Amino acid sequence: MGAKRSRRRRGATRCKPKAHARGTIEVNPRGFAFVKTSAGEFFIPRSKTAGAFDGDVVEVAPTKREGSRSYREKRDREASGNRQEGRVVNIIERAHGSIVGRYDLVEPFGIVVPLDPRIPHDIFTRAADSPDIADGSIVRVAITEYPTKRTAATGVVEEVIGDAEDASLLIEQIIASHKLPVSFSERALEQAQVGDPGIADALADGYADVRERFTFTIDPTDARDFDDALSVDAVSGMEGAPAGAVLRLGVHIADVSRYVAYGSALDLEARERATSVYLPDRVIPMLPEQLSCGICSLNPGVDRLCMMVDMYLDERFSLVSYEISPAVMRSDVRLDYGQALALLEGRTSDAGVPHELVPTLEEKLRCAHAIARARLAARERTGGLDFQTREAKIVLDAAGDPVDVEVREKTDSTMLIEEAMIFANEVVARHLDEREYPCAFRNHEPPPADGIAGLIPVLQEFTWFTRDMSRRLSVADPYAVQEVLSAVEGCAEEALVSTMLLRCMSRAVYGMDRLGHYGLGLDEYCHFTSPIRRYPDLMVHRALKCAHRRDQRTAASMRDQMRTSCEHCSTKERDAEAASMDATRALMCIYMAQRIGHTFTATISGVVSYGLYVQLENCAEGFVPVRSLGDEYFSFDPVRYALTGVDSGRSFRLGDQVTVRLTASEPLLSRLTFALA
Repeated sequence: MGAKRSRRRRGATRCKPKAHARGTIEVNPRGFAFVKTSAGEFFIPRSKTAGAFDGDVVEVAPTKREGSRSYREKRDREASGNRQEGRVVNIIERAHGSIVGRYDLVEPFGIVVPLDPRIPHDIFTRAADSPDIADGSIVRVAITEYPTKRTAATGVVEEVIGDAEDASLLIEQIIASHKLPVSFSERALEQAQVGDPGIADALADGYADVRERFTFTIDPTDARDFDDALSVDAVSGMEGAPAGAVLRLGVHIADVSRYVAYGSALDLEARERATSVYLPDRVIPMLPEQLSCGICSLNPGVDRLCMMVDMYLDERFSLVSYEISPAVMRSDVRLDYGQALALLEGRTSDAGVPHELVPTLEEKLRCAHAIARARLAARERTGGLDFQTREAKIVLDAAGDPVDVEVREKTDSTMLIEEAMIFANEVVARHLDEREYPCAFRNHEPPPADGIAGLIPVLQEFTWFTRDMSRRLSVADPYAVQEVLSAVEGCAEEALVSTMLLRCMSRAVYGMDRLGHYGLGLDEYCHFTSPIRRYPDLMVHRALKCAHRRDQRTAASMRDQMRTSCEHCSTKERDAEAASMDATRALMCIYMAQRIGHTFTATISGVVSYGLYVQLENCAEGFVPVRSLGDEYFSFDPVRYALTGVDSGRSFRLGDQVTVRLTASEPLLSRLTFALA
């Protein structure tokens, strides 16, 4: 009998280092953090972040949950839910080589306090190295040493952005903070100088000539580039029309790929940017304006190249067949959403369009609207969701100062365009998938069941919420979500419930594998309709052209690059959204600063142990500290999201309406503070 293998003694040398879970750290402004890894999501207390900044790639190790020693620790742990607690053991990759912050002169140091509250570490510089920088300036500092347990972060001031008191520089600060590119290389600009749209060459290459069709664009009032147009025509009895088809809905999209050569300097810069960034006072475009607002834009009255999806529909607006081809078109008229809505509602005198075009536009818009309603109903039958969202649009004067807030909501005219684009995107995704050409699918997976189930105790407070809704919502049944949205329609809490459900949804991402789109109720979906401002759409256009030419070889050569770009584009999309939200919040704070001391009606949009988050009717959001609720102690119910006074029994819950008074506005921190009126 052989000798028994000796067991490994405790403390024996490990042959290989223990592997730790790895992920990107997301730091909360309060200092604690979360890290999503292949081993699950970890909650990282503020004392165990090891100097990591938001966005760093880190390794984490699980730790035993300890008792909270302070009120602050207890409050932080309330945000952790049931997540495994952990600590950062190693920082693999730093996300920030430089930081934008306020320069505080404290001899012999110039201390840079980051404007981003998710970076809770000041950076120390030598004041003698930058003697001309005024106290309070906004600067960009290059980090030379990152913080440790024993040492502070140090750096060197690279750039003075402006005066902290100058509100006009807020957007510049946000652009710098998010490291958004604001200029193109000379080579890219040179390649964007396309004087001739190349109509004759395109027709010789086999582009269809559809300039005789009546086409129109519908965009926001302040839009400068127009990458999508519609045509709607009766085709019953028309030569060449498919059997059973009575209507043809044409979606015409700017042919950007004709002017942006794959692998060119222009293409590489567009690929890196991945998306245009829309800020309240400007657009940082994915492509130079010579293209985005010029040769590619479907401006009225000029010949333009496009990729065209013709969808032939029967009397019930169901798809009979479709055709996809490159074409030469000429838009007849440009409408904004307000003009289109006026025509749909019969207010022709308010539309402001040439009188001779009114009958044609009314007929085509009403037909397109009927198609949109039918498409929306069809998607709802397959589980598609229709959230009624509200969005704040900051109105600026000539000097760039905020003077008003417009709240934008869905209308019949926005729905008309949205449904037409969704329809075309679905058809294109199916077309490429069935022919086995690469496609940058727009995937939206179902929400985590536990996340959406966490809303049930809150929804149970409302009389319209039923036990059957609760049972089906707990497993993220999309039809149950539909039922909740329908039941809350017209109620005071409609916007809140819609927002809460929307926040529970997974993020849509780009990917080469077809996973379907939960929110739209579609099995296959992609982005094709905005190649001027989104790189995934440009990739899809190239794949479509390969399919049109039956060029599998070129398509195969693009496949690997497309796969890599999908992940990159998803990341850049999140960055662009964050920059846009930061800019809107900052300008909202400037606008609201003139209203300190005023009272407002607000809806409670969040409840935590230390206060209430509230949203005003103009979409401004702020915080009511618990100390302003009264002298008594308020207990926090994390299940019902409620704060209740132990003496008075007075309770504050999600969805409640309260009257608040604005007490402070801090634009640099994008923070509004309220007190109960």
